[in-house]
Amino acid sequence: MKKTVLISGATSGIGRSCVLKFGRAGYRVIANGRDADRLSSLSNELKDEGIEHITMLADVRHRDELKEALDALPEEWKRVDVLVNNAGLALGLEPEYQGSFEDWDIMVDTNIKGLLNMTRFVVPDMVARGEGHVINIGSVAGDAAYAGGNVYCATKAAVKTITDGLRIDVADTAVRVTNIKPGLVETNFSRVRFHGDNERADNVYKGIKPLTGDDIADVAVYAAQAPAHVQIAEVLVLATHQGSGSVIVRK
Repeated sequence: MKKTVLISGATSGIGRSCVLKFGRAGYRVIANGRDADRLSSLSNELKDEGIEHITMLADVRHRDELKEALDALPEEWKRVDVLVNNAGLALGLEPEYQGSFEDWDIMVDTNIKGLLNMTRFVVPDMVARGEGHVINIGSVAGDAAYAGGNVYCATKAAVKTITDGLRIDVADTAVRVTNIKPGLVETNFSRVRFHGDNERADNVYKGIKPLTGDDIADVAVYAAQAPAHVQIAEVLVLATHQGSGSVIVRK
């Protein structure tokens, strides 16, 4: 029987790459997102590739909405073998004392509460079965703050500690827990961060060959396919000319 993977934030960036990589690796995919049109477009692409999948429309920030969507999954799709908590974003790059209250709320609600919501609803069944895998998409930003990163960095630091805490909590089971911490990845991330300012977003990647969503998805699939006794606890993935969250050599 094929394993089933549930991926949040599935319609773009790392999430979309995870959907395709897991699907091509033989998994059944539940693609979660909050944009119906994007989910429909992704579904058509998956059909063309012959990837077995369903879509799940729900915003991870909204607990009741998410639970309703999970409860509505067909019975044969309710056993989730791998959960990829990918939904997340950064907004703004202002000093903390000039930050946007709205941006802060969205980042905290998505990056922390959304991850917790999905985990709380999906992981109890894994624990009851004694097997499963949770893969959280963190960030190098969770290791140390950088200029303008303040609240975003804090949310990704929370992802690290939440992931570590879950790993401790399920150590008496065969549920595995992984934190993947990407560095500079060229996706729609920076365009979202700068509220659609394409020129400013493009400057983020000038002078360096950044990672791609596929690079991170490859790591996620590798972690999921490791032997059952092997737990890939944490992986930091950086572009070759990136030394840390704040050290980037541009050529």
